[in-house]
Amino acid sequence: MTAPLAKIDATPYATPSSVWRLRTDAWEFLGYGSKQLTALATPGKGVTAAHQQMLVEVNRKLNVLEAIEPYWAVPGKSHLATLRARIEDGDYPAALDLVEPVTRGFARFRHEVDDRATDLDPEAQPNDQTPMSDRRPRFEVLVVDDISETVREELVAEMAGQRRESDAFTYQVNVVPSLEDALIAVMLNPTIQACILRPGFAVSARNRPGEDLRRYLDGILDPGLPQFTPRARILSLADTLKELRPELDLYLVADVSIEELAGSSNRRFNRLFRREESMELHLSLLGGVAERYKTPFFDAVQHHSRKPAAVFHALPISRGGSVVNSRWIKDMGEFYGLNLLHAETSATSGGLDSLLDPHGSIKRAQDLAARAFGARRSYFVTNGTSTANKIVHQSILAPGDVVIADRNCHKSHHYALVLAGAQVAYVDAYPLNEYAFYGAVPLKALKSMLLDYRRAGRLDEVKMVTLTNCTFDGIVYDVERVMEECLAIKPDLVFLWDEAWFAFAGFHPIFRRRTAMAAAARLQANFKDPAYRARAKAQRAALFDPETGEPVDDAAWLRTRLLPDPDATRLRVYATQSTHKTLTALRQGSMIHVFDEDFSHLNEVTFNAAYMTHTSTSPNYQILASLDIGRRQAELEGFELVQRQAYLALSVAQAVARHPLLKKYFRVLSTFDLVPEEYRETRRPMPLRDGIAAMDEAWRTDEFVVDPSRLTLHIGNTGVDGDTFKHKYLMDLHGIQVNKTSRNTVLFMTNIGTSRSAVAYLIDVLVKLAEHFETERAEMSPHALAAREAKAARLLATPPPLPDFSRFADKYRSGAHTVDGDIRTAYFTTYKNDACGYIMPKELIDRVRAGEEIVSAGFVTPYPPGFPILVPGQVFTKEILSFMAALDTREIHGFDAELGFRIINDVPAPRERG
Repeated sequence: MTAPLAKIDATPYATPSSVWRLRTDAWEFLGYGSKQLTALATPGKGVTAAHQQMLVEVNRKLNVLEAIEPYWAVPGKSHLATLRARIEDGDYPAALDLVEPVTRGFARFRHEVDDRATDLDPEAQPNDQTPMSDRRPRFEVLVVDDISETVREELVAEMAGQRRESDAFTYQVNVVPSLEDALIAVMLNPTIQACILRPGFAVSARNRPGEDLRRYLDGILDPGLPQFTPRARILSLADTLKELRPELDLYLVADVSIEELAGSSNRRFNRLFRREESMELHLSLLGGVAERYKTPFFDAVQHHSRKPAAVFHALPISRGGSVVNSRWIKDMGEFYGLNLLHAETSATSGGLDSLLDPHGSIKRAQDLAARAFGARRSYFVTNGTSTANKIVHQSILAPGDVVIADRNCHKSHHYALVLAGAQVAYVDAYPLNEYAFYGAVPLKALKSMLLDYRRAGRLDEVKMVTLTNCTFDGIVYDVERVMEECLAIKPDLVFLWDEAWFAFAGFHPIFRRRTAMAAAARLQANFKDPAYRARAKAQRAALFDPETGEPVDDAAWLRTRLLPDPDATRLRVYATQSTHKTLTALRQGSMIHVFDEDFSHLNEVTFNAAYMTHTSTSPNYQILASLDIGRRQAELEGFELVQRQAYLALSVAQAVARHPLLKKYFRVLSTFDLVPEEYRETRRPMPLRDGIAAMDEAWRTDEFVVDPSRLTLHIGNTGVDGDTFKHKYLMDLHGIQVNKTSRNTVLFMTNIGTSRSAVAYLIDVLVKLAEHFETERAEMSPHALAAREAKAARLLATPPPLPDFSRFADKYRSGAHTVDGDIRTAYFTTYKNDACGYIMPKELIDRVRAGEEIVSAGFVTPYPPGFPILVPGQVFTKEILSFMAALDTREIHGFDAELGFRIINDVPAPRERG
């Protein structure tokens, strides 16, 4: 028997974003340590120095786990206490037997699945009657009540006794004593799917949280909480749990008269119980998870694939008919499998439903998606967010309506505006000239443009604002503030937020705050709040002249954080999401989410018509089924996966910053690089690096923040441009895929499918490339080295500024005092060949310098940066041509290297406005 382990280095647990790694690594080290201690233990020779040092390291890991393991039911603190006792007794083989099931079980939650995990289930505890071979989905239930250990064991045993082999799921129960412990548990432990609140809980955590979590809790809790009545504490805890993780099922179990609680708590709790109703509670726990587990359309497709059928309609591939009996394409069936072929059909009966007129399984699947994403309605789209954007624009806009649009938005918006015939008022994002891409559109620019239209007497014509959140490069808006202040100027403004790259954000409490649906819900709640209404009324009194009723000068409106009139404002918010880009779905699987208070009487008919216009009558059922299953995953484990993807990206950034050779050639751009100081109140270059409390502060206060799962790697010091680095060094040599580059940057994105192994591989590749550049430079001749350094200098220098949108030609504009243009007329002018021609860059530059107005006939989009430098009807400027001349890119859509730019020869006269 060894000496008892001293309680040294009582390390506080890490931030919620990294605790999963800390916990996994600690358990894995204990496995390694148990093996080493077994090997080092020499009977009769005492404890060697190596043996003692290993004991110290093992003790440190035990202390770490003792701080965080109480927030898990499995393996839990009792398992950990037994492990510590075995190590103190010197029974290291027995300790290893306790550790190995846990570490093998962790493999199930990683992408590198250890097949041995199926042999021994780490969740099978001595008093657990669940067979080790049970493969049912498992989750944890958190009970919040301050009870003795004896009562806790009785409660856990009582709930375990309700489980049956016929249950679709199985769960373990953990008990924490306080409100703060409950909040910490749901932040640290993503396997919790339900919380049971019992009135006896305390307020403060039993052990003081780490500083990061302490600051985070202080930011979300009412400081007067200790003085709240028990009932008020229950409701406060329920509200905070729902704010952190709205997918959780909440139950209240009490001895008091629960009928009195029902009225005030029905929107917070799934159900209320008296203590003796344990079986009903058990069934409710299973039913709540089952509700999120439902995939109506995926289930219908599976059911269809298993039914015998004879196909006498279109689609020869249905049931594999044209494949399995073929002599020449059998490899298709072998590659894709029979399930895919059996699921292919053009039928809409038998439970499969019609996408264009859903009343069955697709309708139910879309309703579940709306609940998951916080929308009032959700629609599935099978041709990507490009189509989703066109549907929304066409459903809301009529010819002549003015749309304020980010010029840097995805090309689908520009084409959608052509189709809708809207007047486009382009607004520019702030430029990041050093890296040759844009950030986002400042709120001041949006307010200024709205005030311009009000001053010109045309505010009633402005129908919509279209913005991208988050941008490709990870710049995220304060969505709530943008809508709030714009609605204060025009109360019926419609918003379309292109969240193509942000579908994952709704499943983490900090990211969620800056999504369109969550922001709309908060504004709706604010408009009902008496205190908010009073502030808004007082502000309006200051912003309007009491005698004339007219607005005071625009400068006052620009410097004031505006609040809309709750009685006049209508929330009309749309979000389009590329589910396939950041959640689990097949390629082109997207969704439209709607939070429109006037949808049923102002937009439902036109929305359905636009949806019919752009949606295929032969939608891919596999894409639809994947959207259904992707929603299930997001609700049940999205919180865990989103936390993980952010932390994995941070680990790459830290590796680049710390490695002596990596930081010589590479630098991960921080918030300081990507968001100018005027748009930030906080002063942290990478908020998540400083903990979740720091990230929470930035995401609450700054006008723009950076998605921490995006890494913009500056590569200028390599002397290699972004496009070459992507294709030659990353993809061709190492098989690393990236989406976007600029002249001197490469964008890496982690996602919910990124593993620690993938991150380690990326870091390893970057080290190898840095070593390659180092060796290459050492072996270069002086002339070659000078050329390389000159190329690096050019990549480090600032190129010609990114050009702002110049203006529409006067003949396409509606007036001298506003900037919108008739992009549709300009676009269709190009259908008349005699109205258009081509001009080479050199001649174009000479004519523009001579003062001639030359007008673009089409979209000109270089990749990178990937946004239209020119749109139909836009006037060429010297700034645009200087930027184009400096571009070092192989791909420019809308420019013909042999013919040049397409221009409008005969610009038509301005159209009359009705």
